[in-house]
Amino acid sequence: MDKRVYLLTIVSFVVGMVELIIGGILDIVAADLGVKIQEAGLLISVFSIVFALAAPILLAATANVERKKLTLISLLVFFIGNGIAIISPSYSVLMIARIVSAASGSLLVVLCVTLASNIVSEAYRARAIGVIFMGVSGSLVLGVPVGLMLGNAFGWRAPFILIAVLTIFSMANVYFFMGRIAPKPGMPMLQQLKTLKNKKILYAQLTSFLFLTGHLTLYGYLTPFVKETMGLGGTWVSIIYLIFGVAAVAGGGIGGTLADKFGTKPSIIGIIIVFGLSMLVIPQTTFMLPLFLVVMAIWGMLSWAITPAQQSYLIESSPGSSDIQQSLNNSALHLGIALGSSIGSVVIGRASIEFNPIVGASFIVLALFTAILSMRQKENHSEAVELSHQA
Repeated sequence: MDKRVYLLTIVSFVVGMVELIIGGILDIVAADLGVKIQEAGLLISVFSIVFALAAPILLAATANVERKKLTLISLLVFFIGNGIAIISPSYSVLMIARIVSAASGSLLVVLCVTLASNIVSEAYRARAIGVIFMGVSGSLVLGVPVGLMLGNAFGWRAPFILIAVLTIFSMANVYFFMGRIAPKPGMPMLQQLKTLKNKKILYAQLTSFLFLTGHLTLYGYLTPFVKETMGLGGTWVSIIYLIFGVAAVAGGGIGGTLADKFGTKPSIIGIIIVFGLSMLVIPQTTFMLPLFLVVMAIWGMLSWAITPAQQSYLIESSPGSSDIQQSLNNSALHLGIALGSSIGSVVIGRASIEFNPIVGASFIVLALFTAILSMRQKENHSEAVELSHQA
């Protein structure tokens, strides 16, 4: 496979890392900018909403722009967004910076997929796209521990300085190593949404959305959770996020192995059940750190173990529109991140952070319900295939 794909993976990794990079230092951001921690949590929610919705709009607006040029422009805007974050004097300015970064970042992920699929042979196309999305998923997992370590050591602006430097590196790679790629007409957003008429697909996408909603209700506020319930300091919080990140990255491979060995359906159901149970058990383990770390590692592992199984299930369920479903699934994941972060802040504001795992687990139950509903639907490939041909 063309090695330039891995350069594009770096771009997707950098873009994805910005989304949750302040998740572990929300308390530091809140204290410095004089806002409540639940308001700081909206910096994640708003980013995720913009990220999920901006790409289709921006793709339509830039349909006639050559792809390498558009990628460089998007990277420049992304750099500016993070530059504003570095110097932002207030919460409102930082929010604007997050919106700029999210909009340009969402377009960059799609462009990375486009560039990757054009520089490899057809035999490697699916693998190249998969590598790009590995960069995104890996960044979502590692963004928090990286941000936490830098934020605690050098202040909350330090993670954004790292992102700005990596963005410049990415711009240089694209400029020197990527060739020109002519734009291609994309499928209109309305046409993409019509594929959700297939209830099997609709419930599957809802499963991803609800799963991430439940996960982020706790994960987005894990730092204040462990500080308040266990009295841990910055060093232990960093270790916890590192353990979680390693477990989550390993979980992606484990999830793929489970899906290949036992099938996508049993894997998805099993992962959701154990994941939900681990969230419910976490509050009961805070009295003993080693026990908490074990349960948290299981929770972290399963948080991304579902992704390869779910993506394979979508391809099996709608092979004729598999590319569209991967795009819609990416939006579903980020909307789930946005809603989970928002719900987590509401729980903290109106009750206590100790209730976040319970509320999050309730969404996991709903995810289990929609997964079962999807699997009980009859196979209906013809509609998706027809839609993909119409595009």
